[in-house]
Amino acid sequence: MNLKTSFDGLTLDNPLMPASGPLVGDLEKLRFMQEAGCGAVVTKTISTKLPKIPKPCIYGDREYVMNCELWSEIPKEIWLTTILPEFLKVKDRPLMVSVGYTKEDMETLIPLLDPFADAFEVSTHYVGTDLSVIAGTVRTIRERTKKPIYIKISPHIPNPAAFAKTVRENGGNGIVAINSLGPTMKIDIENRSILYGNESGFAWTSGPVIKNLALATVYAIKKAEPSLTVIGVGGIQSADDVIEFLLAGASAVQMLSGALLKGKQLYAKIIEDLPERLEKYRFESVSDVISFGLKNNVKYTAGLPQLIASRCTQCLLCVKVCPYFAIAMKDQITFDANKCFECGLCVAKCPTKAITMK
Repeated sequence: MNLKTSFDGLTLDNPLMPASGPLVGDLEKLRFMQEAGCGAVVTKTISTKLPKIPKPCIYGDREYVMNCELWSEIPKEIWLTTILPEFLKVKDRPLMVSVGYTKEDMETLIPLLDPFADAFEVSTHYVGTDLSVIAGTVRTIRERTKKPIYIKISPHIPNPAAFAKTVRENGGNGIVAINSLGPTMKIDIENRSILYGNESGFAWTSGPVIKNLALATVYAIKKAEPSLTVIGVGGIQSADDVIEFLLAGASAVQMLSGALLKGKQLYAKIIEDLPERLEKYRFESVSDVISFGLKNNVKYTAGLPQLIASRCTQCLLCVKVCPYFAIAMKDQITFDANKCFECGLCVAKCPTKAITMK
């Protein structure tokens, strides 16, 4: 199975990269990502100033990570004199250097980091929503490098299509979608206190909980600006998730929170699982998925749900969750045609797939 993906002069042996964050914050971690088999390696976001990071700073739950960990705690000088030169000695795949945040930061950082980067990822998490500021930042970077430039979009950007157009018009090659969601908050009821927040009490949320938002953003950007490369990130934790992002319009993907929740071995596992999952869904390669695209088969009528009695365990979950009071337990689960709205929730929630709908 051919897992390669190519875009903007870069070729990756597979579409999975780490996302910028704590798992790519020094030389040991960059080497780990390469040894895990990632198609490309991404650095933690390097900036001109050091962050002030509260401790503890990362919280993990079943479906999400909350963090206030910020950008690289290692000075740019150490990246330039030690981490990046040492990594280049063993590097055998593309290296994307993540940088942030302002136009002024780019004026300093891009010339210094350009000799080490195969591409740049630019975080705009703290620069607001003014597209003229984004435009100026992209132009500043383009004037200082010929390498591909990917601008990372935050969920608070109100118009992803307009953001993407701004990136394209000012020399960017693509979009990384999406950054973590926030500000968000974690409260400890027992102690009447805020946990895992910055000085304002806020943290940022990532992981499976933001996956559907990330997919929609990838799809919207690629539909609006098909010439731009889109790198999908947000909630990936399986090979199937990778395939979903590729179908939505991504040429590659990044993962961080999935590994924080399930363990760092998840990178190698996803890459190992990907050929089997592609075959299951009748794809011949990663490029086959990317070129296939998504159908949008919107319908306005469905049909009354049907019960497969042999699968039903009579757990009554469908009865409990039906928002139209259309399901009852008699001799078996029954559906009231006069009440049923054909919404499909019972089909989605049935744990044994005992309910179907035409």
